[in-house]
Amino acid sequence: MYPALAVHSALTSQNPGFDTLWVGGEGGMEQELVNRAGIPYRSIPAAGVHGVGLRTLPGNLLKLVRGVTASRQILREFKPDVLFFTGGFIAAPMAFAGRNIPTVLYVPDIEPGLALKFLSRFADVITVTAPASKKYFPRLKEIIPTGYPLRADLVNWSRAKAIQHLGLDAAQTKPTLLITGGSKGARSINMAVLNHLNELLNIAQIIHITGSLDWSLVERSAQELPVHLRSSYHAMPYLHEMGAALAAADLVVSRAGASTLGEYPLFGLPAVLIPYPYAWRYQKVNADFLAEQNAVVILQDELLEDKLLNTVKDLLLNDKKKLESMRAALKKMAHPNAAGIIASQLVKLAGEQPL
Repeated sequence: MYPALAVHSALTSQNPGFDTLWVGGEGGMEQELVNRAGIPYRSIPAAGVHGVGLRTLPGNLLKLVRGVTASRQILREFKPDVLFFTGGFIAAPMAFAGRNIPTVLYVPDIEPGLALKFLSRFADVITVTAPASKKYFPRLKEIIPTGYPLRADLVNWSRAKAIQHLGLDAAQTKPTLLITGGSKGARSINMAVLNHLNELLNIAQIIHITGSLDWSLVERSAQELPVHLRSSYHAMPYLHEMGAALAAADLVVSRAGASTLGEYPLFGLPAVLIPYPYAWRYQKVNADFLAEQNAVVILQDELLEDKLLNTVKDLLLNDKKKLESMRAALKKMAHPNAAGIIASQLVKLAGEQPL
């Protein structure tokens, strides 16, 4: 969703005459964020078929058929010159219905998921975050490494502006630690942080983006903090101004979703990555890729409780040389114009010239 928003912003800023339509799922966070961006939105029914039980499969297949029918209707009405996909089972019906329309696919993670591999069959151009993704696709396809497309608002934050916006200690008497589990949160990370909250706050001031599921528990824990630590703890269920948190932080603890491949290099932000262990290995592959560049430290989810505190302490207090080398490695990987490169591919396939 966020890469697609970034590409849309680059596309329309470079080519104001481009007319766009976002097709996505029915309801949920996607529609809310797209509407917030002022982009016309249409929904179609769709559901995954991989890994579902026999009882669920017939209903999901029916949704896919209905999704193809709805997609054909949208294509007849909108008459697009080019299609752009960033993955997810919701894209499958539209890709099938629009298989004769020029298509650009963007692959956020290093290793593509099953939906992206399916969508790649319909793509004229495949854009990838890093060259390491090329091995997962047929050689006959045109594959263009672009970097991870970032929202333009991320770069609007200086460190000083971010510190003021978030109400952090301007004197920076302690380093700033960002903890985030993504838009939905990460329970194991949240619990490990809360279990060591006092000790962590003695080391750093903390920006903790918790997600909504654990928010009530986090609020109670914040209220129970000793008075002298409360001003160092900045917790919230969600943060729209994510660029502020990234600009202010000296270290981040997070999952290893695709955004880590773009956001952390942009800010040169060293990370402790905890790949999500209960799904396919996409996050592990992302984390391994960054670790191979000596840009991050990987911590296994099952070791969070035992090792999180010491890992953070070592990096922020005891091994600042390693922190600096991680920062330098990340900055070498930054691709701030990724969204513009992908937008140019869309313009090219649509037969338009930049205005």
